[in-house]
Amino acid sequence: MAHADSKLMVIGALAGVAGVSLAAVWYHSLRSQRRDSWPAAYLESPGGSRGGGLTVVGDGAVVGPALAGQEEVLDRLEALIRCVSELKDEMRALKSALPLLPDQVREEMKNGRSEGAAAAAGSRRTTPTRRKRAAAAAGLAARSGGQSSEEAESEGGYMTALTDSDEEEPSPGSPRQEEEEEEGEEEPVDQLVALLERVDALHRGDSCGKRQSLETLLEKREEYGHSASLLWRLARAYCDAHDLADGLEEKKALALSGKEAGAEAVKLNPSCADSHQWYAIMCGLMAEYDTVQNKIKNGFIFKDHLDKAIELKPEDPMSYYLLGRWCYAVAQLSWIERKVATTLFGEPPSATVQDALKNFLKVEDICPGYSKQNYVFLAKCFRDLGQKSQARRMCEAASSMDTVSKEDEDAAKELTVLCPMLGV
Repeated sequence: MAHADSKLMVIGALAGVAGVSLAAVWYHSLRSQRRDSWPAAYLESPGGSRGGGLTVVGDGAVVGPALAGQEEVLDRLEALIRCVSELKDEMRALKSALPLLPDQVREEMKNGRSEGAAAAAGSRRTTPTRRKRAAAAAGLAARSGGQSSEEAESEGGYMTALTDSDEEEPSPGSPRQEEEEEEGEEEPVDQLVALLERVDALHRGDSCGKRQSLETLLEKREEYGHSASLLWRLARAYCDAHDLADGLEEKKALALSGKEAGAEAVKLNPSCADSHQWYAIMCGLMAEYDTVQNKIKNGFIFKDHLDKAIELKPEDPMSYYLLGRWCYAVAQLSWIERKVATTLFGEPPSATVQDALKNFLKVEDICPGYSKQNYVFLAKCFRDLGQKSQARRMCEAASSMDTVSKEDEDAAKELTVLCPMLGV
């Protein structure tokens, strides 16, 4: 609320209160004048008893029917004046609180949406308290006795009106109900986001962090198994565990589990590039442990999902690096492997060293110095194409990079063979 609007509201309310106060002063003056002007003949009958047409009022005076009606009106007016007096007190409190209102609003806004949603949910759930207020208002109306329904409303109506509006339940499908449902879902969503951020941090860490990442995801899989974001990270964690494992059977089991998690992630969210990417990676890992038939089949699946990942996320260097690896592997297929692919699938996968080089160069364009292994494959492609000076330059670039990951260690081993061949 603007400060000028607040002043106008307060001035208007105070003016209304002042007007009613003048009416109250007039009322007290009128009442005293009327009591002083009542004739003594109205007090007693000639026989010393009260007349049949007279009425005793609250202060002991005896009046006729017309004056009794005026007295009732004055009593009601007196009750109204008491309400006005209370209203004046509330207006004074409001006037003193208004200058502080903007600071309070700003402070509450800083507390964040989640805290505000919790407070709103809490206020909506305090229906028993509001029912107590409604009961108190009903009791006030009952105690008013002979007062009219209009008078009872004047004293307690503001409470019953507030209670009725607060007690009203939202109808199904209404905006208010949808808002409450969204607020109720915020907490689980926030917990999932925090979990995924923690898992990503563990993935970027050392081998202990990678193992902990897999354990954490497996613990939360039952709770968040409907989330493709969690499942593709689970496939990634299986890939990390596969690289850290020693035994052949253990590696194969981890690759298979990761492939299943990736397939489920793609099924849950076909529009997620990371799901397609990591499913493709796990299919590539499984190719190392399968027969020639399944190896070629997994190769086709790998290519299809990698193309989809690039379509959904065209600036991800990792997808182009993987596609370059696939193209280079296909270009190195033996004659027998090509014959098997032709027999099983009609035609073998097709790619050349030039295709592989194109993808590795794309990685370098998007992210210069992407990885030690990317430089190694660039050196291999240039060597196979007879461009030895370019190949030596790539070897030198790869050798200058630090060895951090398991893939870097593999690249360093290949460099020990590649560099002497190229005279580096």
